[in-house]
Amino acid sequence: MHRLFVALRPPPEIRRQLLALMEGVENARWQDEEQLHLTLRFIGNVERPVAEDIATALDGIRAPAMTLRLRGVGCFDRRGRTTALWAGVHPHDAVAALHRKVDQALARVGLPHEGRAFHPHITLARLNAATGPADAFLARHAGLASEPFSLTHMLLFESTLTRDGASYEAIARYPLD
Repeated sequence: MHRLFVALRPPPEIRRQLLALMEGVENARWQDEEQLHLTLRFIGNVERPVAEDIATALDGIRAPAMTLRLRGVGCFDRRGRTTALWAGVHPHDAVAALHRKVDQALARVGLPHEGRAFHPHITLARLNAATGPADAFLARHAGLASEPFSLTHMLLFESTLTRDGASYEAIARYPLD
């Protein structure tokens, strides 16, 4: 089985800017440099023939390169508990359009459409019941901003789960024109 997702990878200077934020929340599982990405579509576990069909379908996507900026931070909650901290990106339109193209391409190979609303972000940390409060982090970095950065390709990643978290390997690269 291959655990896959499609993502955009910010350039090194943006990853360094994000890494510099990662402190101040007790027991947060901060992402490392290799884990920083903007997920376009999580796919999950698939057999090799389906993975090959996915790679072929993604190769057929045509979309323009995009210029984004970091913009603010936020969190995801589940049942009243904060589960993740993230950095926002702006503008959303180009990323959302690419997400729809990826979702449609994956549907053509038999995968179900994304069931949840798409919210473009870069995950900074995963939180659990032992994690301290994140309010101070969110307030301190609410004004997060960056210089514009260009994204000229999307990537198909394979994710391997370990005791220390997930490790990601880019297995295919698709240009954005």
